[in-house]
Amino acid sequence: MSKLLVSLTGLATATALAFGATGTQAASTTLLPAGHSFSAKLTGKATFVAGSTTMTCTVSASVPTGGANNTVPAAPGNHNAAGAVSVPVNPPTFSGCTTSILGVNVTITSNAANGAWALSLQNGAPVTGGFTIPKGGVVIKTSGLASCTITASPSGPTAVNGTWTNGAPSALAIANAPVPATATGGFLCPTGAQSATFSATYQLTDTTDPAQQITVTG
Repeated sequence: MSKLLVSLTGLATATALAFGATGTQAASTTLLPAGHSFSAKLTGKATFVAGSTTMTCTVSASVPTGGANNTVPAAPGNHNAAGAVSVPVNPPTFSGCTTSILGVNVTITSNAANGAWALSLQNGAPVTGGFTIPKGGVVIKTSGLASCTITASPSGPTAVNGTWTNGAPSALAIANAPVPATATGGFLCPTGAQSATFSATYQLTDTTDPAQQITVTG
């Protein structure tokens, strides 16, 4: 059997994501509306690929629960004159997940035990953005023909970057972002260091005022 599966998604840590060419100052970024809360919900499917093995989830979301998480910073914190704006977010949930291997089931849990999740957005052409997984921020467990535990981002935070589009709602599209992982388990499980790619599109909706949109400008 080919290598089983591997890692996961979605947000930034204490350091901002690095967008743009090396040695080039990043553009000014403003995230709007200041002070508004937002949800990030999957549209379509989230896909994790490791070798010839694919895991697909149909439901994923990070939603506000009060406090600073999933809330655009109040001005002037929603503006960065020389780089990205980062927002702490709640760990995304994942459900409706299946694997491409017959007889193997999968569950995914996310956590903030070793650091916060965050969303970072950078104005530019195109506008870029990404989620960072904190150390050990996602744990994938398979059952059935193979019982394995796969821990994403085992050594430290991992950014999964994509392209942002302002709209109604705005969206962050991530395509084939690499995610390191480690795996343990018995027969048919991969062991040791692993790697995978993650693809998904999240729509961000203003939950403070649904008539407004979460947007990125200069």
